[in-house]
Amino acid sequence: MRIDGRNTNDLRKTTIETNTIEFCDGSAIISTGSTKVLCTASIDENVPPFLMGQNKGWITAEYSMLPGSTRPRSSRENQRKGRSQEIQRLIGRSLRAAIDLSLIGERTITVDCDVMQADGGTRTAAITGGYVALRIALNNLIKQGSITNDIPPANIAATSVGILNGSILLDLCYEEDSKADADFNIVKTRDNMFVEIQGSAEGNKFSRTEIDNILDTASQGITELFSIQDDALKILDDAI
Repeated sequence: MRIDGRNTNDLRKTTIETNTIEFCDGSAIISTGSTKVLCTASIDENVPPFLMGQNKGWITAEYSMLPGSTRPRSSRENQRKGRSQEIQRLIGRSLRAAIDLSLIGERTITVDCDVMQADGGTRTAAITGGYVALRIALNNLIKQGSITNDIPPANIAATSVGILNGSILLDLCYEEDSKADADFNIVKTRDNMFVEIQGSAEGNKFSRTEIDNILDTASQGITELFSIQDDALKILDDAI
């Protein structure tokens, strides 16, 4: 049993609440254990210069942690530095992998991921919840007749896996993550394709067999996350 009573291959309790913010095109709050991330999607009717005239859209992301999301307080100035930039690039890459950009026309969708409370797994929660906010924004475009209804069902999510005291653990909380011998962030699509695998050891090494087991464990957790996304989006999909 783990510090919070879970088995090694259990996700933390994960919920996604939709349409939480009025003045944006799509929004969701994802809660994964004690981690909470607000994800909002905003549509602009233009694209970056490098995409003009190509009949393609663009999806990008921004990520930050609210000062009170951690103890001690996290400075707003620190949020402008490298870690946040690296994470928001990961989120943007992941969301672009989920959508055929030619389906959304020449418009940009920005997904803002603001960590309200951080207890590990904020970047993976941002990807999983960010997709839901993005999909809500796309559904609104479909209802308006601005794009066709060719967007696939929820098909990208992410989770973390770590090795701690010789055990492979799914969905690490902060205390586990801070002690792990190795930790991974894994992003995967519903058609069983990996978008990103980030992993490193801390004062230790890991074997090929462990990597295979880590990917299997992550895949199991991500499949569960797809179901949670489906439940959050079902009412919206039925309305189209």
